[in-house]
Amino acid sequence: MPSDPEPTDERWVYAPTSAFPDVHSYTDLGSVTVDGETFAVRRRDGGSTHLDSIHYDWISGPNDGYGFSTVGISGHISRERQIADIRDFLAGIDPATGYLSYP
Repeated sequence: MPSDPEPTDERWVYAPTSAFPDVHSYTDLGSVTVDGETFAVRRRDGGSTHLDSIHYDWISGPNDGYGFSTVGISGHISRERQIADIRDFLAGIDPATGYLSYP
């Protein structure tokens, strides 16, 4: 019997994971300005089931709520590493849209 990819139950609603409450704990690491662009930086503590991650919110960027994350961080992250990660992110931004461009 083939499966139906569309649910027939009218109570079914798609909700992206970003719509769920964030129950993780974060440590504010301040802000970093690189090449005139400012990012708020925070660390999500992994606990026993997740790796630590660093979240960069592009507060000076053209798209509200846009940024990037790095995963698998352990211990202290240096300012030099943060700057390198931000420069890598900015190098991939399409100036016309303010979003990452993909080849």
